[in-house]
Amino acid sequence: MVDAHCHLNFHAFEKDYDEVIKRAVEKGVEIIINAGTSIESSKSAIELAQKYDNLYAIVGIHPHHSDKVTKGWDKEIDSLAKMPKVVGIGEVGMDYFSYKTNGIVDPKIQRKVFTRQIEISIENKLPLQIHGRHAGKDILEIVSEYKNDLLKIPGMFHCFAGNFDYLERVLSLGFYIGFDGNITYKGLAPKEDTSLSDLVAKTPLERLITETDAPYLTPIPHRGSRNEPGYVIIVGNSIAKIKNTSFDVVEKTTSENAKRVFRL
Repeated sequence: MVDAHCHLNFHAFEKDYDEVIKRAVEKGVEIIINAGTSIESSKSAIELAQKYDNLYAIVGIHPHHSDKVTKGWDKEIDSLAKMPKVVGIGEVGMDYFSYKTNGIVDPKIQRKVFTRQIEISIENKLPLQIHGRHAGKDILEIVSEYKNDLLKIPGMFHCFAGNFDYLERVLSLGFYIGFDGNITYKGLAPKEDTSLSDLVAKTPLERLITETDAPYLTPIPHRGSRNEPGYVIIVGNSIAKIKNTSFDVVEKTTSENAKRVFRL
């Protein structure tokens, strides 16, 4: 199994990441990809990837941090993108959800930082890992402007949510779709009109990738505690149940998908 998006590079794991990684491997997690959200967390993701054979890094500026970058930030991301075991640019994108601790960053600033990172991904021939909460229309518009320059497999949309039309348009651009532990939650996510389980059912298995977003989005029955990469097995089992297939089929197909996107 592959956890294609988590954050062992965050403070939540600074005291026990080694034990967390061991638990994941024991449960059958073959590859873990840590995503950066800032310059510092991107550097931390690279440091972890260099310490463990089965870890890789994705580097980038999260839309929440796009108003906090300083002069030359893009040169730093470009430099980090060239480091060993960096397999993508992310998590990058747009986010129009108002969080208590952050609010909504000026969309113009988000767009500027996002587009520059798309250009960095093109320059370095690396796939994108896109974060797109409640900003689907603008993300599709921006990505479509670059579609002729992106990789044949341009990347994946992380922690996917939206409606069927949005899903179809993302798939038509060649992207893969990432689902996390929140597919085990009942009901609709805030301001969404389509359930995640319905989106999982609609997404072709050959375009689907498993993630955890650890330490966030802990799946049931562990919801309320810190999420871990090892729980990606729960995500896989949930997908298998929704699609009425075996866990072995989900594990094999989604792992191949992640390796294909990130060329592992």
